Amino acid sequence: MEKNGKSKQKKRSLPESKESDDVSRTTRPRRAAACTDFKEKSLRFSEKSDTIETKKQQVVEDEFLALGLTTLPSDDPSRSTRRLTDFILHDSHGVSQPVEMLEITDIFISGVILPSDECSDKDKEKGVRCQSFGRVEHWSISGYEDGSPVIWISTELADYDCRKPNASYKKIYDYFFLKACASIAVYKRLSKSAGGDPDTSLEELLAAVVRSMIDSKYFSSSAAVQDFVIVQGEFIYNQLAGLDETAKKHETNFAEIPVLVILRDENSRLDKAVQMEGNPSNGSLRIDGVSQVAEGETLTTDQLVDGADEDRRYAKLLQDEEYRKSMQRPRKNSSTASASKNVYIKIDEDEIANDYPLPSYYKTSKEETDELLLSDAGYEVDPDDLPRRTLHNWALYNSDSRLISLELLPTKACDNMDVTIFGSGVVTDDDGIWFSLDDTGSAMGSGSQSHDPDGMNIFLSQIKEWMIEFGGEFIGISLRTDMAWYRLGKPLKHYAPWFEPVLKSARVGISIITLLEDETRVAKLLFPEIMKRLSVVQKTDKAYISSDSRTVERYVVAHGQIISLVFGVYPKEKIRRSPFVTELASKMEQRNHTRWNIKKKKILQKGLNLNPRAAMAPVVSKRKAMRATTTCLINRIWGEYFSIDSPEDSLQEIAAENGEEEIEEEGGNEEDDNEDAEDTVPEPVEVQKSRTPKKIRGSSEEMEIKWDGVILGKTSAGEPLYGQALVGGEVVAVGGAVILEIDDPNEFPAIYFVEYMFESSDHCKMLHGRLLQRGSETVLGNAANERELFLTNECMTVQLKDLKGTVSFKIRSRPWGHQYRKESITEDKLDRARAKERKAKDLPIEYFCKSLYSPERGGFFSLPLNDIGRGSGFCNSCKIREDEDERAKIKLNVSKTGFSSNGIEYSAEDFVYVNPNFITIDGLKKDSRSSFKSGQNIGLRAFVICQLLEIIPNESKKAELGSFEVKVRRFYRPEDVSEDKAYTSDIQEVYYSQDTNVLLPGALEGKCEVRKKIDMPLRREYPISDHIFFCELFYDSSNGSLKQLPANMKLKFSTIKDDTLLRKKKGKGVESETDSGIVKPDEVPKEMRLATLDIFAGCGGLSHGLKMAGVSDTKWAIEYEEPAGQAFRQNHPESTVFVDNCNVILRAIMEKGGDQDECISTKEANELAAKLNEDQKSTLPLPGQVDFINGGPPCQGFSGMNRFNESSWSKVQCEMILAFLSFADYFRPRYFLLENVRTFVSFNKGQTFQLTVASLLEMGYQVRFGILEAGAYGISQARKRAFIWAAAPEEVLPEWPEPMHVFGVPKLNISLSRGLLYSAVRSTALGAPFRSITVRDTIGDLPTVENGDSKTNKEYQADPVSWYQKEIRGSMIALTDHICKGMNELNLIRCKKIPKRPGADWRNLPEEKVKLSNGQLEDLIPWCLPNTAKRHNQWKGLYGRLDWQGNFPTSVTDPQPMGKVGMCFHPEQDRIVTVRECARSQGFPDNYEFAGNIIHKHRQIGNAVPPPLAFALGRKLKEALLLKNSLQHQP
Repeated sequence: MEKNGKSKQKKRSLPESKESDDVSRTTRPRRAAACTDFKEKSLRFSEKSDTIETKKQQVVEDEFLALGLTTLPSDDPSRSTRRLTDFILHDSHGVSQPVEMLEITDIFISGVILPSDECSDKDKEKGVRCQSFGRVEHWSISGYEDGSPVIWISTELADYDCRKPNASYKKIYDYFFLKACASIAVYKRLSKSAGGDPDTSLEELLAAVVRSMIDSKYFSSSAAVQDFVIVQGEFIYNQLAGLDETAKKHETNFAEIPVLVILRDENSRLDKAVQMEGNPSNGSLRIDGVSQVAEGETLTTDQLVDGADEDRRYAKLLQDEEYRKSMQRPRKNSSTASASKNVYIKIDEDEIANDYPLPSYYKTSKEETDELLLSDAGYEVDPDDLPRRTLHNWALYNSDSRLISLELLPTKACDNMDVTIFGSGVVTDDDGIWFSLDDTGSAMGSGSQSHDPDGMNIFLSQIKEWMIEFGGEFIGISLRTDMAWYRLGKPLKHYAPWFEPVLKSARVGISIITLLEDETRVAKLLFPEIMKRLSVVQKTDKAYISSDSRTVERYVVAHGQIISLVFGVYPKEKIRRSPFVTELASKMEQRNHTRWNIKKKKILQKGLNLNPRAAMAPVVSKRKAMRATTTCLINRIWGEYFSIDSPEDSLQEIAAENGEEEIEEEGGNEEDDNEDAEDTVPEPVEVQKSRTPKKIRGSSEEMEIKWDGVILGKTSAGEPLYGQALVGGEVVAVGGAVILEIDDPNEFPAIYFVEYMFESSDHCKMLHGRLLQRGSETVLGNAANERELFLTNECMTVQLKDLKGTVSFKIRSRPWGHQYRKESITEDKLDRARAKERKAKDLPIEYFCKSLYSPERGGFFSLPLNDIGRGSGFCNSCKIREDEDERAKIKLNVSKTGFSSNGIEYSAEDFVYVNPNFITIDGLKKDSRSSFKSGQNIGLRAFVICQLLEIIPNESKKAELGSFEVKVRRFYRPEDVSEDKAYTSDIQEVYYSQDTNVLLPGALEGKCEVRKKIDMPLRREYPISDHIFFCELFYDSSNGSLKQLPANMKLKFSTIKDDTLLRKKKGKGVESETDSGIVKPDEVPKEMRLATLDIFAGCGGLSHGLKMAGVSDTKWAIEYEEPAGQAFRQNHPESTVFVDNCNVILRAIMEKGGDQDECISTKEANELAAKLNEDQKSTLPLPGQVDFINGGPPCQGFSGMNRFNESSWSKVQCEMILAFLSFADYFRPRYFLLENVRTFVSFNKGQTFQLTVASLLEMGYQVRFGILEAGAYGISQARKRAFIWAAAPEEVLPEWPEPMHVFGVPKLNISLSRGLLYSAVRSTALGAPFRSITVRDTIGDLPTVENGDSKTNKEYQADPVSWYQKEIRGSMIALTDHICKGMNELNLIRCKKIPKRPGADWRNLPEEKVKLSNGQLEDLIPWCLPNTAKRHNQWKGLYGRLDWQGNFPTSVTDPQPMGKVGMCFHPEQDRIVTVRECARSQGFPDNYEFAGNIIHKHRQIGNAVPPPLAFALGRKLKEALLLKNSLQHQP
């Protein structure tokens, strides 16, 4: 180790220095020992007196004595070595000094001296405090080989290992320690003995050191570490070069390593920043204003050189000390406007007035549209999620229409803003065009045209913030309203003078950045010097301000907001944190600028535009908020809930027009339902069940227990049954309820329903009961009625002595139907009044129960009144549990020719499904599960179809008794052969093979049928719901060939059980493949078809699917949007369609029924209802006429794409669910179906979902809830939707349809109470009866169209190829709506440059410029994407192509390459997907019509329920109707 600071060197005396915040000053003589600061010692107070005494740590004045007191027997007598702690290094004046100051002046030590090693002697281990000893002779660093620095300080008597500095000295020492760490990091990189490479480059060396030191608290970035290492280059070189003296010959010679010399010289070059002041002729040098040579005194040449060298070193140390202080300065104290996250400095208008023209006003003769018409108002969104658009020919103005500069508006949303700015312009889709800095003239457009024929003239709502982005020679400026981001193109010529100062200020900021980039160290270039340099730029430079530096400074400070904004977006942190930025912020605060607080907010999109143009605009928004029309029941349930849980936001106090503009973000934990996100899906797990009985706390209390009554019968074990008992004087009866104390202090006492009571064989009096769960412990949570209990299937047997008492309880059963609604309302009112009175008198709660809650089945069901409380010794819950346990077992039958598993009976020659993870494509057995990405289906496989050949008992001695394996013959599918074969073949076709496998029985997933093609059902439903396949060909897996089944292959097909489904075998009864079309399933009797009311009907996707299922007859539909209503009429001509607000229609219906007194509605709704004509009123349905209500309340409020919370305006939109529920309450239909986006169940912390379920239960319905993936039901699109079924008490609640297609999503869970999760159906990611539908399956037969093609009617030009195309096309001859949105020239060029391969998107665009038809050069890569990609998942999918073998992303209402779902380019054609292609992705048949313009049509499709999913739900509804019908006809 090198020794530094030779003791023979003559020292200089330091000038008096001012005390700093981190330099301790203790004025005392060099050898002073008196303690003047008790903080240097630890203190304690004596218990016996108030005298302060020190702990027993010895204090000595002499270093020699201290060394003697800390000597260990093992110490080296030749040279003392000690540990040093709590130390300070200081000069003779007692001022703390850095270690290296030893080169300039005498340095002394104060601290605690410890023995060289830890010892058992406690007194010695405490150490000896020695005040101001030394002098320090030299210092050194060791630990190079260990990789951890050890700092040594040596006096004449000893060497000290520096352990821990005094708190007041910590900052100084930590900085020196960092330098030592840097030296060792460089050593490790360069030393051969340490595995380093002395031939490394400077860049590689710096990168290695950065990696080793980046974790230090003093470094905010890798750039800061790199800057530090360069600054310490000479220090590092000196330390490593000093090692050469002790190095062996074969070791590294550091002094000659090129990269180390470069590092030293780099530092030396930076040292030129230290300039000498004074007259160089006499060698006078001034440092910190202190002359080191008296006037008139002369020096010899040698003296001059020595003195200059010492002064240089001293100046270097002073500079290093300043660097230390700046580096250790808390970052939070930085006040740069660009970096501050909490404060914004507002521009004073008077300061910049001279830079703008005289006042002028915005005038236009053009018709302008309110921007609110382009978006759905009323939702809370994150600003980053707003749509992106471009604004051409624009101008900004205030509420008086006076033109105003964007500069007056904050660049971030702030509190107490007193500036209101609006705008107008021509809006187009965002084309990513930059704004050129090199264009001449005040209106410097880039590619913006003076008029864009594809654009729309609009006026903006209030502008909230704006931003600058730049790169190369281009600049982009964007502004934001609450509805969208707008990239600014060319302004109106009239407005250009108000925009020029903004651009000029941005140019000035970029010029300053350029000046700083040219400097080796940005800290050298301070604010005054920058002002000087700006004053000498050429007048032709666009950043020219003035030749007067004071005028330049005035301009820079006045326009500091823009310059700070430019710095704020610059990627290099050393530039953003430069002294210039700090000084600029300080000067801005010194002016008349105002400080505003910046708050991170989500924004609430209002439905009211305050732009002065709104009063004169010819197009006015008809989207006016209206309070929901409700029944008294719904208003009470929701009103009571919010009055209790949100008193400040009572529903009665909502005023949409006066809603808050913005809401503070409350943690940002909203779920983002980005259904195309590539989250890795976890392994599916079994849904938790609530069958574990609660642990009951036994009673030690003695009480009298006796039976009350005669024996009623006996249990199956022969134990006597009783109907009633007396327990401690209380009557416990079968059919009643009792309380049991739970052995968990965090849970309420449990309430159990008494099923039966008996006396056990050991003469214990027993009770068997079922848990009655409180509503708050179900999925209802806080929305539950505190008096309502729910019967469950969780049961247990307890002793009567453990009961804590009984509760007042009854089973509630009332007549149900619309005719009993008023009667029920009266009874409920009296019941609530009685409960309120009892609560006021502090009487026990009277509980009631009317439903069974089953978390395993995801719903609430009618009580099985015939099976509960019979006292017969039978418990239905026990029977269910026993049956499920029995079903779960795998049991071999006696003859060993078959077995049962999961309730399915398997026999030899059965056709079965096998999990694909157990059979690979090449036939090898596999038991590991493959992983997949959410929303991606590529690589996922359907179940393998096999025929069970034989059962092979396992006769091994180690095998479990009854264990066996199964031998199966594999049938291949077309997709097993090739992608092309899968595309051209029927999805139900399979191929016979001679491949066999031996599997465990657990690999089987169910049974299916394989028939001859001629024996397939006459009619095939779409989507497929039957597990039937056909086989005509033989597949040879050894060579991949297909051929007709050989005659000698005796394939035993499935037995056909239903003769009505057979094809006629005579004549021409067999349909050809091309004849196939979408056909209706078997019709149900007319009287069984449900008269249906579809609310929020859209274009009718839900009604169409239900109708095709043969269960629903939609007689009425309500839709607000005219184009969607027209589409519904065209496709459902038999339906009466009301194109109106559902709140108005409900009011009119209740008036027609004479129930207006029970209707809570607004004055506006009343007036509009009264204006309906008589023809409309006559067609309105009345209670008793509607059997089924279905619909999806506006989903944007619940969707992750348009999020909002509990603000007043949001509640108005959310209240559409209240109107929807009120329809159900008033009509009381037999069935009710609600559809919404998946986040409906979690929106608003689940409150909306809980209140919806609670409302339906209050009406008396059975309720079931779940989330389904539409892609698993036969469409090529990821679309997850939440559903709530409700059925009248006497009806059968429909089951969930079985997902039939493979689709890459996990189980879609709903969180219940008590940590339970419920998924309606299984995930098909690991297998399903059929493969997933691909993009090629869906649209591969459609003809080529060009960008912007608007021809509505076309010819198909080719026959359908895939099974799906044949089904979806049906008998259509002409193709309609195969039209696509037009892209502008730049986006079309980008589209053509996107490679035609799977997964290609904007990231595959070449980094080049393209020349547009107007001659303008533009960047091919949209400029905003690379700079923001890191925080937006790389903007994956934007400008993306679909994959022929993949699936469509979630259908949106406006497909565009820069949209929320940007993957919208055709796989092979250079265009956006067409309307018909989007319709097919949703499962709409080709004969389905859409209305309005192309935007309206896309909107109708994007908002629709996929008809195949609706069909699957309808089939289950039909099964429920048929089941009820069969039960009614049972004897």
